[in-house]
Amino acid sequence: MTTQAASTPPAARRTGTPPLGATMRRDRWWLQPVLIATGLTLFGIYSIVVAALNTDYDYLKGGARYLSPFYSPDLRSLFGLHIPFTYAFFVIWAPLGLRTTCYYYRKAYYRSFFLMPPACAVAGRPRAAGRYTGESRLPFILQNVHRFFFYFATIVLGFLWYDAIRAFFYHTPTGTRFGIGLGGVVMVVNVVLLSAFTFGCNSFRHLIGGRLDCFTCSASARARHGAWKKVSVLNGHHQLYAWLSLISVGVTDLYIRLACAGVFTDPHHIF
Repeated sequence: MTTQAASTPPAARRTGTPPLGATMRRDRWWLQPVLIATGLTLFGIYSIVVAALNTDYDYLKGGARYLSPFYSPDLRSLFGLHIPFTYAFFVIWAPLGLRTTCYYYRKAYYRSFFLMPPACAVAGRPRAAGRYTGESRLPFILQNVHRFFFYFATIVLGFLWYDAIRAFFYHTPTGTRFGIGLGGVVMVVNVVLLSAFTFGCNSFRHLIGGRLDCFTCSASARARHGAWKKVSVLNGHHQLYAWLSLISVGVTDLYIRLACAGVFTDPHHIF
């Protein structure tokens, strides 16, 4: 106790509040919040730029069709709309809202951007006395709509599965034929990772079996309990899938964008 008191600045001892970053940890605790802040910032900038560009998002060469995940569902084709500006912002709000209100991402950006706290056993930003309200007031009370974002994001995920499956059917002079292209494989990997992230969500766990009072009272309850346990396996790796799916969305869009721009030709084989 004497050593800890001696290492605390006099001002902090008088107020009883340790300064930002005060800790007895000797590891590189700051590395994770720095990497998270960098990763989320870069992805945020990339997302805004590609959503605003409104070009090179739909690859149609060689009979294939690869649609960027930032532009799915294709509102122009779906509703026959003639939108003179980018419609991506009418699409990405659902998956963006899911990630923004996700329990893991809350922890990630609360720590990396708000420093509340930056890491375990590390002092965060001092809070004004009597003013801390957590997520009970605006704007953070909006985190409670997480489950509604889950519903909308699941609809978008369904369209992404449709896009990924459609990528294996090529339009040729002799009709529609099955084929395998690298772009299609990239899209499937992306949608699998997105599914693992989406259905590992706590909202889905609650929907499947979280509201049950008894797991063994009926055949239906037992079935739901079994599904709940399987979903819990995904939830146990929610952080991993959160990052892998985030990266895969960017990689998929970049692949389609570069192929559209003619940087390379998508390798494929039509059967």
